[in-house]
Amino acid sequence: MSFFDNLFHKNQFISNDESRILLLSMREIHDLAAYCLLYEIEDVTYNMDKVDIIGLANSYDLYFFRKVYYLINSVTRSTILAKSLTPQLSPFSVEKEYELFFPIFNFFSELFLLQSIKGWRNKCQKAACYISEVWEHQIYKRKSLLEFLKDFDHIFLGVRNSTEVITKLTGKPCTYVPPAVDVLKFAPHSLSSHRGIDVCGIGRRSNITHKALLELAEKRKMFYYYDTMKTSSDVKYGKKQITFRVKNYKEHRSLLSNILKRSRYAITNRANANEPYKTGGKEEFGYRFFEGAASGTVMIGVPPATKEFTKYFDWEDAVIPIPFDAPNIAETIAELDAQPERLARIRKDNVVNSLLRHDWVYRWQEILETVGVEPTEQLLERQAKLRKVADELQQLPIAN
Repeated sequence: MSFFDNLFHKNQFISNDESRILLLSMREIHDLAAYCLLYEIEDVTYNMDKVDIIGLANSYDLYFFRKVYYLINSVTRSTILAKSLTPQLSPFSVEKEYELFFPIFNFFSELFLLQSIKGWRNKCQKAACYISEVWEHQIYKRKSLLEFLKDFDHIFLGVRNSTEVITKLTGKPCTYVPPAVDVLKFAPHSLSSHRGIDVCGIGRRSNITHKALLELAEKRKMFYYYDTMKTSSDVKYGKKQITFRVKNYKEHRSLLSNILKRSRYAITNRANANEPYKTGGKEEFGYRFFEGAASGTVMIGVPPATKEFTKYFDWEDAVIPIPFDAPNIAETIAELDAQPERLARIRKDNVVNSLLRHDWVYRWQEILETVGVEPTEQLLERQAKLRKVADELQQLPIAN
């Protein structure tokens, strides 16, 4: 056993005899709460397709080796030399043949991990990847990582604003595919179920809005659910968002779905609303819009001012707009509380539209159609189940 072997845990490999698709997952590499949504598509896909999953083992030297790669490339100006001289991270050799190789990346820098997968291009008829978060300024800063995209037939991004630059720099077709959720997990059992949480405010937040909600909770004995971990939404002095890690991403997703299904309102803002410098000033979706809509909560916050958001959330009152810093949020909640029929309609519209449009099955079908791979019977069955639930809800009268 070599010195480097001692640095790593073993890779995970979930295999089925009839698998036609090979997924590469980051679930063993990164355990941030913010990334758990993306691991959900892997589980949904596994249950409705014939899939093998590689879970690369974590290593405490992952970031060090990536810096080594950057350094070698910077000195030699050669991505080929950088790839060959950088130590291998828990290498995995693809032995079976597949119709499609599909890595799913949380962010741009994870492309570096492709150097650990050996033989994927020769063993897979087609290859495409999904990168959830990549901002244009990051691409130009780390252009050497584009070398890892050269063998893909198609690239899918979870953000709209970077598709053109990726296509321009790689010569590969690039398509925007927004996030989604496991709607069957997030949807409430009944539209009239009791919602014991008055306001849910988790993740990135405005300190001003948070203070106003804390005061409202004290005055009205309202149940305001919020994070108590150390966070920062004030970037004036260079502070950065601090997130948290989870032990089990499935348990975290289940807990989050149960919280939102029991929340009357949820604060929901565009991606990186408290750190706009991270996006280069570009506005994009946040995951919480899809989670909130599927759960039937009433979303209040700052949606992105983009045509994509209008396209995917085009029903009335999908989000009740308020400023990011909303010291008068109590007035907004009081006005909404005085309109119970409107709130009931919003809950119903949110869930129904999510069932028909924002489950992962629809994103996976779009990806398969784009790369020319036929859908499975299980995929069509899941769509039929979602439509059936949506039809049943649409038949119900709007109840306060």
